[in-house]
Order: sequence, then structure tokens, then C-alpha cells
Amino acid sequence: MTEYLNVGKIVNTQGLKGEVRIISQTDFPELRYKKGSVLTLFQEKKDPLELTIKSHRKHKNFDIVTFEDHFSINDVEKYRDGILKVAKDDLTDLPGDEFYYHEIIGLTVIDENDEELGKIKEILSPGANDVWVVQRPKKKDALIPYIESVVKSIDLEEGIVRVEIPEGLIDDEN
Repeated sequence: MTEYLNVGKIVNTQGLKGEVRIISQTDFPELRYKKGSVLTLFQEKKDPLELTIKSHRKHKNFDIVTFEDHFSINDVEKYRDGILKVAKDDLTDLPGDEFYYHEIIGLTVIDENDEELGKIKEILSPGANDVWVVQRPKKKDALIPYIESVVKSIDLEEGIVRVEIPEGLIDDEN
């Protein structure tokens, strides 16, 4: 059975020419929404539907997309609240120092003293670099910036991320 990963949610239509407004959950919008890319639309109580990207542009915090053979608002209105996904098999291999979000979420974080901090539960993209949310047992979540000086190594096979935490980065109060 094919496994799918979320790319984004269609939140609305945009204009009258068949554009949809998407809140993306992908780290590679330029790749996912490239002309000719095929995404699968999942909606409640409907069979999955393959859609081919015709055009893509950014507008404010949204990705605006049109699909081939969808020419007006009437063709895409029914897709509202649908989730666009990509088949895991269609993912391209990334360069050695880049990772997909689904590869990072769930990894165990070990600090420079070989102590386990917790598990990565979420990735935030606030700006210049991603921030990993680490769920810690009986403590507040820790926010770790994904930068070279903090994240020292990522071992997907072992499921471990080694970090060096600068003083003051993590609030150790409960």
C-alpha cells in the first residue's frame, strides 16, 4: 500500500480562474508545486484524486496553485478543505546534509554529556532556520535551532540527533 506525506491543505479558492489557496506543510514548496508535479488530493468520504500542477505562485503566507484541466472557480470549489499529499515513493533523494521533516520527527536528542533530552515532536519554520520542538519528560518542551553550532550530527539509522546546547538556550525549569 502506498504511503503518503502531507504537502498542504486547500483552504480556499483564489479568484475566478481555478486557483486554490494552500497552507503548505512541505519543506520544498518549489519542488512539490512545480509545473507537471502530481499530487494526490484526499477528502473525507471521497476516493483519492490525482491532480497535476499547472502553475504556482506565492501570495502572502499561501501557495497559490492551479491544476491542469481546471479552468474556473467552479472546477476547484469542491476541493476546499482537502489535503494534498505526495506519495512517499515519489520523494527525491536529498543531498547528504538535508532531511525531510518526517525523517527528523521522532528522533531522540542526546546532548554533549550523552544525556537524553527527549524526542523531536515538531518542526517550526519561523524564518532563517528551522526550530525543532523537543518533547522532554516531565519538563517544558525545548526549542532547538537547527544550526551547525547546535546540531552536531544526525544518525537516521540509529534514530539519534547529537546536540551541543549553549548555556541559556534551554529553560530547565518545569
